[in-house]
Amino acid sequence: MSAPAALDPVAACAEEVRRHDNDRYLTALFAPAEDRARLFALYAFNLQIARVRESVSEPILGAVRLRFWRDAVTDLYTGKPPRHPATLTLAATGAAARLERARLEALTDARDADLKDEPPADLAALVAYAEATGGALAALALDLLGVDGEASRAAACDVGTAFALVGLVRAVPFHAATRRLYLPADRLAAAGVDREALFAGKSGNKLGSVVGEVAHAAWRRLDRAAQAHRDVPRAALPALLPAVLARRDLIRLERAGFDPFAATSAVSPLRRQLALLLFAAVGRY
Repeated sequence: MSAPAALDPVAACAEEVRRHDNDRYLTALFAPAEDRARLFALYAFNLQIARVRESVSEPILGAVRLRFWRDAVTDLYTGKPPRHPATLTLAATGAAARLERARLEALTDARDADLKDEPPADLAALVAYAEATGGALAALALDLLGVDGEASRAAACDVGTAFALVGLVRAVPFHAATRRLYLPADRLAAAGVDREALFAGKSGNKLGSVVGEVAHAAWRRLDRAAQAHRDVPRAALPALLPAVLARRDLIRLERAGFDPFAATSAVSPLRRQLALLLFAAVGRY
């Protein structure tokens, strides 16, 4: 369950995040060098727990793998981090000292939901999952940046939750191919969405209303976070800049009629980075 050995754990973390979580990689580049390494380690850790379900053939095997990462958190805080680039870097950069153990454990525990075959019962359950994963991750990033304050924490939670919701919508085709769904079950039923057709990659015009509700929930979080920008210090930007990318993806999704199967054309990393540069230059997110 450990990654291949690397001469430089920090570089290994950065490369893994660049390849598999490029949006957060781009936003981390706006952090000071010492904080950047910590963010790469946190995001690499998050990748490990977020990809558990897709890396196993049975949920029970996923539970075993999550148990490994729970133990890894314990070992990290007892001075014996496992030889994985993420945990080694968290220890070597002093990141663990900035992160509350309970928060890191809660982030890991939230991934238990990925081992269930049924989608969230309703929109509230989906938003709660997004907050426990993406929202919590953004709050941990804020800790690594040394930023505190009620406004900053609320904004990070909102941005992280919205970013997670957008990510789940973007991943509908990927999840459907493996017969998994993260859209609200009650909304799917009310809209008359045929799950088997969805799993076969046939979205139909009924899916748009469900995806649209999730998108609007993300917009509300992003709008609320943006309203607090005057009370948020610039130091928090690397944790909040994902809002810029989430908005762009929501606009593309809306143009596609809220059909995630139709909104599959990727925006180049260069264009995404330019958008981040523009917002970071004026201290906005």
